[in-house]
Amino acid sequence: MKKFLIGFIALVIMPLALAGKPPVFTESGGAIRGYDPVAYFTLGEPTEGSDRFSTSWNGATFKFSSADHLALFEAEPAKYAPQYGGYCAYAVSKGSTASTDPDAWTIVDGKLYLNYSKSVRKRWRKDIPGHIKAADNNWPRVLE
Repeated sequence: MKKFLIGFIALVIMPLALAGKPPVFTESGGAIRGYDPVAYFTLGEPTEGSDRFSTSWNGATFKFSSADHLALFEAEPAKYAPQYGGYCAYAVSKGSTASTDPDAWTIVDGKLYLNYSKSVRKRWRKDIPGHIKAADNNWPRVLE
């Protein structure tokens, strides 16, 4: 029985403990801290989402400011979801993860990138193509 228990722990419980970070950064209200990902594209600014207009995607809750934005996201979630699961794009380019501030954002080639803060976004903007290339190479390995 003891060997069975040890085997059970090794096969079932240990992988859960070592699973790493979730594929989408969530905090304070879900993905993007409850902000509407579609609004960055349609309104050009961060806009708080509502529980009334929400959906689950890639293991996280995304909130929207309107039914129209929810419908756009549901039709093409990969088009509107932030890159690197909403983790700080600069941090991912450096081989790690960090939380993000919904006000520290950039759209590049039709993709939404979030950063830890506006000061980190300034560093990110000094070499966006280089940081994207590095982050693409690091993603999703940084979640391990």
